[in-house]
Amino acid sequence: MLDRLKSSIKNIINKISSAIFVDKKLIDEITKELQRGLLQADVDVEIVLRLTEEIKRIAASEKTSISKKELLIKLIYDKLTEILGKEKTELEFKKKKHQRVMLVGLYGCGKTTTSVKLAFYYKKRGFKVAVVGLDVHRPAAQEQLKQLAEKADISCFIAKADTAIQSWEKVKEKVNEYEIVFIDTAGRHSLDKELEQELKQLYEAIEPNYVILVIPADIGQIAKEQAKGFNKIVPINGIIITRMDGSARGGGAITSCVETGTKVLFIGTGEKIKDIEAFDPTRFIARVLGIGDIEGIIEKIKLSIEKETEKKLKKKLEEGKFTLDAFYEQIKALQSVGPLNKLIDMIPGLNNIRLSSNIFQVQEKKMKKWKYIIDSMTPEERENPEILNASRIQRIAKGASVTASEVREMLKYYKMIKQMIGKYDEKSLSKLAKRFGKFKLF
Repeated sequence: MLDRLKSSIKNIINKISSAIFVDKKLIDEITKELQRGLLQADVDVEIVLRLTEEIKRIAASEKTSISKKELLIKLIYDKLTEILGKEKTELEFKKKKHQRVMLVGLYGCGKTTTSVKLAFYYKKRGFKVAVVGLDVHRPAAQEQLKQLAEKADISCFIAKADTAIQSWEKVKEKVNEYEIVFIDTAGRHSLDKELEQELKQLYEAIEPNYVILVIPADIGQIAKEQAKGFNKIVPINGIIITRMDGSARGGGAITSCVETGTKVLFIGTGEKIKDIEAFDPTRFIARVLGIGDIEGIIEKIKLSIEKETEKKLKKKLEEGKFTLDAFYEQIKALQSVGPLNKLIDMIPGLNNIRLSSNIFQVQEKKMKKWKYIIDSMTPEERENPEILNASRIQRIAKGASVTASEVREMLKYYKMIKQMIGKYDEKSLSKLAKRFGKFKLF
């Protein structure tokens, strides 16, 4: 996702950090680098020029108590956040109240999958949810919705009918007991009169609390025209951008939507049901800048982690310790979210540590061996693995039915992870644990 922009940003940060002093030449160099990165991410040319000229103007004239280097980094962060919408926007839902969300968009944008992703997202936050399929035009659309909903254990309502209105009339009474109902509508290859008329009729019949426009990231700057076009038909309350995991044009889609005055609410980050995240411009840019996103990690983990795992990890962090037990639980928790290399950019400081590309490719089979190895240790060894010498390693290997080299390999991984965690002092780790614990996990 926006790999070229990330690369440009890293180069910029390195140039600023290594510079002896900040002068006009350095400012020109980093603004040109930033322009290239933004243009490659498909951000509109006018926005790019306006942004970089403002950075140059402020950096050259600003009198501040912080250093010029800090000012430059802060300016880049602030201005990038600004063009992505400044702050996070959330939909407001109330418990014990019936609310309806209507999803609209062109054919192939991912509305059906997104409907179930949203339902799953809010289900995990304690709401009683359901999905409704009103796409009577695309073959098997309703069946697809049903299958996805079954996998996510979400109630699904569909009714065969000639028109979407007729289908809605057959199910509308059945969904009243649910707190949030996500309604999947049909799309077309373009905004034609037939689609326009159908959406207007559905809007009047459904009376949704929110209308969400679904747009794929790979359309880039065309997103602006789509947002304007749909907003003329029905009032759009927010946008979800799909396929952000594989599109270099995601920057164009996001900034184009923001330019219309419509907020981006969520981004789709993969094909799985849980691959959706609330869009927060500040956290998004923090990841691009390599600042890190601990809250993002927590948000992902709480969709997968078990309560006992949470308690163990939280306790260890509060104590300011990173033992082998905490190491195992953290790796296991992160693995439940998906490939660990996808989370590298979300861990503060990790961008600056040179690691091989396959360091996190820990297979399930190897994880089981690690568990056996840790179980074969004494409580003292798990708490203080630094005391492990050759004879202890041989004993542990024998007890776990593995080789001594496999024990040493696990210890190598542990030390690498501890090196990253070591960027925090004991007080910081305690704060991190409290931050971790404030979220209600399931």
